[in-house]
Amino acid sequence: MEQQHGILVLNKPKGLSSAQCLSRIKRLGQKKIGHAGTLDPMATGVLIVMLGHATKLSNYLLEGGVKTYGGTLRLGVTTDTWDAEGSIVAESPLSAEELAPGSALEQAVRKDIAAWLDVTEQPVPPYSAAKHQGQPLYKLARAGMEVPQKVKQIQVSYADVQWVNIPDVRFRVTCSSGSYIRSLAHSLGIRLGCGAMLTELTREYSHPFGLDVSHTLDEILAEPEKLAEWVLPISAALPAWKQITVGPRQEADLKNGIAVPHLPDFGDFQPGERALIVARDGSPLALTEARMDRDRPVWAVLRGLFTH
Repeated sequence: MEQQHGILVLNKPKGLSSAQCLSRIKRLGQKKIGHAGTLDPMATGVLIVMLGHATKLSNYLLEGGVKTYGGTLRLGVTTDTWDAEGSIVAESPLSAEELAPGSALEQAVRKDIAAWLDVTEQPVPPYSAAKHQGQPLYKLARAGMEVPQKVKQIQVSYADVQWVNIPDVRFRVTCSSGSYIRSLAHSLGIRLGCGAMLTELTREYSHPFGLDVSHTLDEILAEPEKLAEWVLPISAALPAWKQITVGPRQEADLKNGIAVPHLPDFGDFQPGERALIVARDGSPLALTEARMDRDRPVWAVLRGLFTH
């Protein structure tokens, strides 16, 4: 099939890594492919797949983009991966009193999850793709080597308990890109003193796309002829960016990496503002930023996006 240029929102299935999903889509003739924000094999939900020239958007999609997850954790069990995929390293049987509805443990869980709003940093799981001296931490962990403790800055803007049925807890959280949800579950278990692991996780939203515009992997592989109609334009991935249409002369300059002078019909000019510049036929040309060049307002090229 012809190489597509745009965004495919995948509802990732459980049991496959993000890379394995991309490998299967790649067989549909999509040689140039990438994704914005990986999901663990256990997780399901929104995986933004970038095709063709949309792969150049990766850094910009991840900038300040929030993600929303629905998940389930289990109290009383700790694993080496901090989720149900790992090996159990500790168990803390819960008493009948703790298991009872409305128990002190349930109240503590609700209070602790609400306190996620105050979390500004979290430990990075030892089994993760984060790197130390060029090596992913999971490779060090699997080799039995000492894994350095790393800390990541995060921001949580929403945290809610959906239901509690001790030892299981269902929650929903909105957080900054790159946050580890299994780390939130693991840290909760440490604070409660009984341990906890993540048992289910669905990414419901990854800025700016939700499950409502996603397609399952089975659906994509079963009807590859529909791929082109399912691929969203690059502009859909940058809803907050200004869009500017230019003529042939500016198009030629952009393709040579030359900044385009600001024209009155481009609208307001605010230094630092970013814009997607497109040709008259709507095809994307470049990601740009408004800058002053020797007292002259211009749109400087950040990344070229033209197809040819």
